[in-house]
Amino acid sequence: MAEFLRSLFDNSTFNWIIRIVMTGYVIFNGRKNPRSSIIWILMVNIFFIPGLIFFFLLGRDTRKSKMFALKKEDDDTLMFLSGLQYDEINREGYRYNQERVEDYKDLINLNLNSDNSYFTDDNKVEFFFWGKDKFEALIEDIKRARKSIDIQYYIFRSDKLGKRIISLLEEKAREGVDVRFLYDGFGGRTLRRKYIRALRDSGVQVAAFFPPILGILNPRINYRNHRKIVVIDDQVAYLGGFNVGDEYLGKTRRFEVWRDTHSRISGGAVFSLKLRFLKDWYYASGQEPNLEEDISPGFQDIGNSSAQIISSGPDTRIPNVRNAMISMINHAKEEIYIQSPYLVLDQSMLDALKMAIIRGLTVNIMLPKNADHLLVHWCSMSFAKELANYGANIYAYQTGFMHSKLIFIDDIVSTFGSTNLDERSFTLNFETNIVVYDKEVNDKLRKQFEIDLESCKQLTVEHFKKRSLFVRAREPIARLFSPIL
Repeated sequence: MAEFLRSLFDNSTFNWIIRIVMTGYVIFNGRKNPRSSIIWILMVNIFFIPGLIFFFLLGRDTRKSKMFALKKEDDDTLMFLSGLQYDEINREGYRYNQERVEDYKDLINLNLNSDNSYFTDDNKVEFFFWGKDKFEALIEDIKRARKSIDIQYYIFRSDKLGKRIISLLEEKAREGVDVRFLYDGFGGRTLRRKYIRALRDSGVQVAAFFPPILGILNPRINYRNHRKIVVIDDQVAYLGGFNVGDEYLGKTRRFEVWRDTHSRISGGAVFSLKLRFLKDWYYASGQEPNLEEDISPGFQDIGNSSAQIISSGPDTRIPNVRNAMISMINHAKEEIYIQSPYLVLDQSMLDALKMAIIRGLTVNIMLPKNADHLLVHWCSMSFAKELANYGANIYAYQTGFMHSKLIFIDDIVSTFGSTNLDERSFTLNFETNIVVYDKEVNDKLRKQFEIDLESCKQLTVEHFKKRSLFVRAREPIARLFSPIL
């Protein structure tokens, strides 16, 4: 049999037939981005067997438009409420609770129409820029939980911090608190099975999103639930960039400093984050949707920040988070501030930033100096160089790793959450952000950005020109792979 297969693959006619068939398969079953399809066609034809394997693991379009389905009556109710709010916001005389929010009515409408993102104006938003502060606050909120804890992370380590939170969740479950624990099958692959068993034995409900088959093979490895959401007692929620692990406290050799942006949210936006968690939970756990039982009435009005929760991923027809970011950039009048660990832009985002610079806006982009993924970092530097040539201010964060995922414009609108500025986050990962309309929030973010600048080096046009030929050559090569990174 081995000799027969060897002779078969040595046959040039057979090889050409297979290549033609696989090229057709890539065209009709790959992702619909033409650049992505071209790269996969080249991979399959040049590397053949390895190319086929990588395509089946990473390149196929296995997205579903209705993965996170609620009961039809619940879906209909949510769409009806969004429609009512759209009509209310757009009627003459509608008043916002802060000045100038009306200037961004188009953005509010975009989020409402594309993602049913309910607009609330009773929120309080607090920030954590360091892991120690974030996890101390989270642990205290978990200790105070009386009814429910819904916790979802992309990465959850079995290290000191992870075990501390697992132990606390077990304790709360034994007290009678309803605890649900959701982790991504790829990001949580290092979470040891004995801790999952311990969680279940204590009464915690546990589910994995896209778990591997037989513990090793994951045909949907390219589609990752990148969200980091915690909702406690339906009154307070956490959303941002921190996963769970000692590295996010800056306690590993690789990154002794980890700079991120995470938020603690209370108010009406908690309802939307709870709903987002439940949609993921119902899908991953296989449980029957039951919003009436799973959502407590009476979300507290606690602040005056206006906000919308937006989500996108392989399940959405529209890239909601990317579109909201582009709309923000197009609405900006003076300044745009961006922090992201990666800068792998699609053409629409790249063009929006270029046009902002041409319009005379100041565009500030902060990236990490140190890379956690070399190919992605080289690709990011290619885009950074191009935008620097247009006039953007590019800053490299020198100490540790910059993992913050943030855009804010002028003095009133910001968005932050789990979404990186890369094509993976825009189309392949399941992501959630919050859009906040509040001058006080922007003031806090600008202040922290200015503090971060003290740890940065500006990458000028001259800097990019002076680099070695090898460095300058590898970046455009890495950029060729941007649609599949």
